[in-house]
Amino acid sequence: MAILQSVGEEGVNDRVDVKVIQAALNLSQSDKFKLDKQLVVDGDIGSKTILAIEAFQKNIVKLGNPDGRIDPDGRTLGTLKSNILEGLNQDSLMAIMAMGRKSTIKLYLPLLNLSLPKYEINTPLRTAHFLAQIGHESLSFVYTQEVASGAAYEGRLDLGNTQPGDGVRFKGRGLIQLTGRDNYKKYGKFISVDLLHSGNEQLIAEKPEYALDVSLWFWNKRKLNDYADEDNLKAITRRINGGYNGLEDREHYLNRAKFFLVS
Repeated sequence: MAILQSVGEEGVNDRVDVKVIQAALNLSQSDKFKLDKQLVVDGDIGSKTILAIEAFQKNIVKLGNPDGRIDPDGRTLGTLKSNILEGLNQDSLMAIMAMGRKSTIKLYLPLLNLSLPKYEINTPLRTAHFLAQIGHESLSFVYTQEVASGAAYEGRLDLGNTQPGDGVRFKGRGLIQLTGRDNYKKYGKFISVDLLHSGNEQLIAEKPEYALDVSLWFWNKRKLNDYADEDNLKAITRRINGGYNGLEDREHYLNRAKFFLVS
């Protein structure tokens, strides 16, 4: 479900769910439902959002008594889905990456539109699965490096951490985290930047274009488009995470992404 609980008049109104509905109302294509002013996709339920729901129910859903409420399995949500302008845009990305900041989402939107085709993430389903994974891994673009110090990776020969301090220096960075001296070396060679040079390892976290691109590079190396084509969330998650940590949250991201991107 794109929303987990009710939104609107006397609804639960979880902020993530409210963002989905606000964005969807903004993206409605019907000539019979036009907002005088676009809703702010901020997750705050208010009179403007409720009035927009009621207007949509009256004019599009054709309810005799609009109640200003949208339920996860209700008729209004299904009708709303069938009326939205599908695709990746600011409204849809703000709803998908519902935990993120507007300024950061605006920053990543053009990077996504530019970079996804380069890695053949060129179908709605592939895009939805990629966004689901980076959404969970980065908490909607909030984090571009792991919170832990990286000391746990010290001496990890399987990651190429052969020198003192490598664990901290080459801890996980990127929207899907690049970890370990060997992987930094490989990705650095790919982008023609010496990431082993002191200080350069920080570029993966500090520059959004690298934080995104390293995740796309990882996605491509693991051939994750193949699993996205099969709509196999568990297989993708295991190849990124090594297990199924956060699977339920990844599924929530995926459902929101499918709502806006996949017919």
